[in-house]
Amino acid sequence: MKLTVTTHEGYAAVRPVGRLTASGAPRLKQEVQKLIESGQPRIVVDLAETEFIDSSGLGALIGGLKAARVAEGDLRLASATEPVKSVLKLTSLDRVLKDYPTAEAAFGNE
Repeated sequence: MKLTVTTHEGYAAVRPVGRLTASGAPRLKQEVQKLIESGQPRIVVDLAETEFIDSSGLGALIGGLKAARVAEGDLRLASATEPVKSVLKLTSLDRVLKDYPTAEAAFGNE
């Protein structure tokens, strides 16, 4: 899995490319933690190029959400692919992690 991080005015975007599974979930978690520690607790995980997510990936998202909220921020999803949306719906995490159409829309900057 490839991971890119970009910062924008008011939020940061993390984009996992490929499969977000046990091998890549720790990297996602680390990047989210780095952003929070650097004073950027408003984070969008852009899933436009994420082909699949497993329980480890879901755990990284939930862990990031909790950490961001403790830091008085939030973690939101954007552009989830259909396979990812299916897993979120199946696990009912679509109720906790809302999917926005774009990273910009996630924090109202569109």
